Amino acid sequence: MSENQTNVPVQAEEPVQDINILKKDRLDKLASLRENGSDPYEITKYDVTGHAAELKADYEAKEAAIIAECGDDEEKKNAALEALNGNIIRIAGRIMSWRDMGKANFIDVRDASDRIQVYIRSNDVGADLFKEFKKKWDIGDIIGVEGYVFRTRKGEISVHAKSIQLLSKSLLPLPEKWHGLKDTDTRYRQRYLDLIINPDVKDTFVKRSKIISSIRRYLDAQGFMEVETPMLVSNAGGAAARPFETHYNALDEDVKLRISLELYLKRLIVGGLERVYEIGRVFRNEGVDTRHNPEFTLMELYQAYTDYYGMMDLTENMFRHVAQEVCGTTCVPYGEHMIDLGRPFERLTMIDAVKKYSGVDFNEITTLEDARRIADEKGVEYEDRHKRGDILNLFFEAFVEEHLIQPTFIMDHPVEISPLTKKKPDAPDYVERFELFITGREMCNAYSELNDPIDQRERFKAQEEALSQGDEEANRTDEDFLTSLEIGMPPTGGIGYGIDRLVMLLTNSASIRDVLLFPTMKPLPANNGRTAKEEE
Repeated sequence: MSENQTNVPVQAEEPVQDINILKKDRLDKLASLRENGSDPYEITKYDVTGHAAELKADYEAKEAAIIAECGDDEEKKNAALEALNGNIIRIAGRIMSWRDMGKANFIDVRDASDRIQVYIRSNDVGADLFKEFKKKWDIGDIIGVEGYVFRTRKGEISVHAKSIQLLSKSLLPLPEKWHGLKDTDTRYRQRYLDLIINPDVKDTFVKRSKIISSIRRYLDAQGFMEVETPMLVSNAGGAAARPFETHYNALDEDVKLRISLELYLKRLIVGGLERVYEIGRVFRNEGVDTRHNPEFTLMELYQAYTDYYGMMDLTENMFRHVAQEVCGTTCVPYGEHMIDLGRPFERLTMIDAVKKYSGVDFNEITTLEDARRIADEKGVEYEDRHKRGDILNLFFEAFVEEHLIQPTFIMDHPVEISPLTKKKPDAPDYVERFELFITGREMCNAYSELNDPIDQRERFKAQEEALSQGDEEANRTDEDFLTSLEIGMPPTGGIGYGIDRLVMLLTNSASIRDVLLFPTMKPLPANNGRTAKEEE
């Protein structure tokens, strides 16, 4: 008996078998198929006319209409339902389960939309093909089915096959735990298996695509222009992060992968493109955890003639729009919380937030010595290079972030941690900046952009000093960017959004790895050429 053809439902546990034996069995079947002129890999196309979900929905709708029209006339109703069987359709997908009933078999086929049961009978497809199907085909194979949709006596909408075709042979068996692939390491490393076995995973990535499309529609309607900027740069600035470095052979030049989109987009504002945005990958040479991946999707947008208050309004409206369009509601579940994106987002200055949750009022902490003293008292660790504003931010991280579950704008950051932001005219130790926090996580970061080239040069000097003192995430001076500011940049509001974190929120996903198709993973140990699946 071959590995998939037990006479019990596939949900039953199968004995654990050596994967190499199972693979050899399938390779032998493939060799036999080829000898008989039935090589599935030679097939180049299969004309599909429908998908499982739409076929089932269409059949139910037509069935309901017939029943409503015919009423108690059973003869007319049965004739009309029988006429539905004349509609020949063609589907294709992967065999997910198999029930062997002798000369009639039931298989479940999953395509991009859903699964559907297929009824295969020797009298319909031919004795020779039916014999090949039972002996040479397996769970995991990709097949084409031509037939008609009907409802079985047990009430399941299915496809009655009139012909079948093997389109691709699966040489490795799917995981045996048919209730789902649970091991997260395998799920992330072999996303293709995860998508096959866990249908809800596909739903997450379908929603991710819809979220990004919804963002684009919203911004396009607001008059923004989508652009593209370089990924390989000589000076990776615009954020506090360590870049990845590589070498450009053609120019014999060391270059970096971008950590931000900011500085090039601002150049476009200088050039007269008043509303621009970019959605793209950025790369930061940092650790991996539930919130961070070294490469992730960032969106940044810049709008001339507005400030950080304009960015707050845009952000609040955009989040509300995307949630309503993609989720059908502005109240979305996340873990044990229900996040309300429909009500006005709370607005707190960083000083007020720290006072609220730590009891420390930095309005009264006016010197570095005072800041260090209160940090020592509260157990907040700092470095010698940290200034008063840095310590305020450390207090925020230690005492505030975890409490910001509902949408909250944290405003007016210290100038020390905001090298590209305009100072507040009435409080020059602080800047016109905000971060949006939801579920205790930063969702975006926005400024009234610094457009004073003299001030910007001084900020870059401070960053260079921090770099010399060991801050590997400090920005380097970007002379071309300074030149663009000297040409003249209008008052501008700018913002950066972590797209992955927004997807996490709207899909109720606990880890960033759950919303990245191929997250960064620690390499597997050397396994003498075996696959990760074989290693398990």
